[in-house]
Amino acid sequence: MNHPRALAEALKRPLPGALVDALRARFGERFSTAHAVREHHGRDESPFPPTPPDAVVFAHSTAEVAAVVAQCRAHKVPVIPYGVGSSLEGHLLAVHGGVSIDVSQMNRVLAVNAEDLTVTVQAGVTRKQLNEELKSTGLFFPIDPGADASLGGMAATRASGTNAVRYGTMKENVLGLTVVTAEGKVVRTARRAKKSSAGYDLTRLYVGSEGTLGVITEVTVRLYPVPEAMSAAVVSFPSLAQAIDAVIQIIQLGVPVARCEYVCENAIRAINAYSHTTLREAPTLFFEFHGSEASVTEQAEIAQQITREHGGQDFEWATRPEDRTRLWTARHNAYFACLQVRPGSRAISTDTCVPISRLSDSITGARRILDTAKFPTMMVGHVGDGNFHAVLVIDPNDPQEMDEAERLNDAIVHLALSMDGTCTGEHGVGLHKIGFLEEEAGDDALDLMRRIKRALDPDDIMNPGKIFRL
Repeated sequence: MNHPRALAEALKRPLPGALVDALRARFGERFSTAHAVREHHGRDESPFPPTPPDAVVFAHSTAEVAAVVAQCRAHKVPVIPYGVGSSLEGHLLAVHGGVSIDVSQMNRVLAVNAEDLTVTVQAGVTRKQLNEELKSTGLFFPIDPGADASLGGMAATRASGTNAVRYGTMKENVLGLTVVTAEGKVVRTARRAKKSSAGYDLTRLYVGSEGTLGVITEVTVRLYPVPEAMSAAVVSFPSLAQAIDAVIQIIQLGVPVARCEYVCENAIRAINAYSHTTLREAPTLFFEFHGSEASVTEQAEIAQQITREHGGQDFEWATRPEDRTRLWTARHNAYFACLQVRPGSRAISTDTCVPISRLSDSITGARRILDTAKFPTMMVGHVGDGNFHAVLVIDPNDPQEMDEAERLNDAIVHLALSMDGTCTGEHGVGLHKIGFLEEEAGDDALDLMRRIKRALDPDDIMNPGKIFRL
């Protein structure tokens, strides 16, 4: 495991006094160099130690973000965008020092265009806030990565989540962005039309760029009608292989499930203890079905039939909203439930994704790798689209455990890559997966990425040290 804080100390240089004076004059109390504020903005949910920026600015508008970036560019000082700090791969750690731009107070819903099924928000709006404000419209935003992440951060990391099997990821659902470039200029990447053939697709360039090409300040996303009916179901299996084979058959038959989640018996045990549920402690699938009353019933009956053919037991329906909420809250809290298995621990979480035809080989192979661990491990995942997470619960103060976790993580990722999969289905590269991206993309593709980075950010001030090494 690399130690970004040590790297940051080696690279650190004091902020220029002229920059500090300019930002303090412009932002007053919204500019801070306080230790506690900096430490808060130098940590995320990754296993890396905190690596704080030199200063933090709380922005309220695109114009203010542009002003900060322009000042930082003039002094060649790094800029690190910050939303709510829920990233898992060290995206917001200030490994080169610099100024963190906190957009969490940029939290206004700017325009709901219900007739067009779109909404435009400031980057600090979170997914739960957005759906709360959409309640009266009969529409909702489906991308659900578990954490109450900001829309700007979700776009920057090309986030996904439990609903991706039906509604896609941020890549498919972001229609346009407002971005502050490394020059401090403001660019609107697209209009609200459903499709366009006009020029380069700048929206897709910035979606997934992890703050290395610019700061996302506004996001326009697709909305969907709230389904007429929803039902959830949970079913357990005698073995992992039977559960995954059931998933593969359901997907290959084209059953339009909205959510299809796998949770291993270790994670179920942790969930039961954390959420006070009484789920069978066995390999388990969670489903959710959206549509009309008739189609939801049909989907659930087909899924139930297939799971029975693969040894599924205790297929339990949940049609009442409170029961569905209870079920999915327990699933969303799986990460925190796993941490409570070992208080004081940190988690290293993989997020490999493979073609659905290779899912069984990938996940059973990963299970064999994890079975060699000397610390608690769990598996959960959005298996409906071939994506799953291995959660390794380690003592962050034990170097041997850290090294062992990295070795197991490497083995799982290399297994996925050998099956034409990816090292990251939804978390992004950040700091943690730089080496894996080199293997996955190859030298020529990485060289092209570096040329794009140098063209748009020649001074390397935009979240430097992330995705790849320059």
